[in-house]
Amino acid sequence: MQLDVGQARLLAPGEGETISDRAERNVRILLDHELADVTWTRYEPGEKGPDPHIHEQHADAWYVLEGELTFGVGPGGETLHQAPAGTHVLVPAGVIHTFRNDGDATARFLNIHAPSMGFAESLRASRDGRDFHWDSFDPPADGGRSAADVVVRGPGEGESILDGAALLKAQVSDGEGTFSLSEITLPPGYPGPVLHRHARTLDSFYVLEGTLTIRLGDDREVEAGPGFFGAMPPGTVHSFANRSEELVRALDLMAPGGFEQYLKELAASAPPDAALDPAVMAEIASRYDFVPA
Repeated sequence: MQLDVGQARLLAPGEGETISDRAERNVRILLDHELADVTWTRYEPGEKGPDPHIHEQHADAWYVLEGELTFGVGPGGETLHQAPAGTHVLVPAGVIHTFRNDGDATARFLNIHAPSMGFAESLRASRDGRDFHWDSFDPPADGGRSAADVVVRGPGEGESILDGAALLKAQVSDGEGTFSLSEITLPPGYPGPVLHRHARTLDSFYVLEGTLTIRLGDDREVEAGPGFFGAMPPGTVHSFANRSEELVRALDLMAPGGFEQYLKELAASAPPDAALDPAVMAEIASRYDFVPA
């Protein structure tokens, strides 16, 4: 049987579609998919993002890889959040927001728009000098949605499950639940799940540390080091593992959100230090978008 792996997007560090590469900033598109767009960006000290704006139909989110960003949210951008490396910021639809690098060091970060609503294409249009109307608007006169709805989880913050193997930075309960984001830590020799696919969910990884093995179908494996990005759209057969002798740390972005609740149920199903029962795992998985290949 031929397994569907053709849609996978695999990018080594430095790869992706370049939008800008100037001394003050570098922007690359890593993922352009209806469920989520992802960019990798470098801002030098003093570099500013767009003017305050809102999105009406999607969430705008960031994960800071290096350095620090400053976020202004709410009317006039008056509510400020400092976001050092390891911080996740989620701005739900309707909240006025902007961001910049106020620090004295280079900032590198991932920007997530979920669902896409044309973000990646808007970047191309700006680069190419084309007009393109998408889900981005000037601040409304009424001040928009409350800035209290913004989610900020700093370094080490989030819900830790599976004995620290996953730190949930964004869950389906955040914003409108359009994505989930987890920091995962895999010990040496971690075998990973069985080959599987998600019928409705996009699954993706950004490697922070170590070498993650990404498996596609029966016969393709990729050794993914720090800065590697891999995305498996719905229907793509895949798995992952840590075949090395070192820890692997990676971000796991899934869109829409909800699959992280499967992991939470797994964590709750077994006593501490006890192995998970395969039958129990299969029963829990049957309630989520996880289909063994």
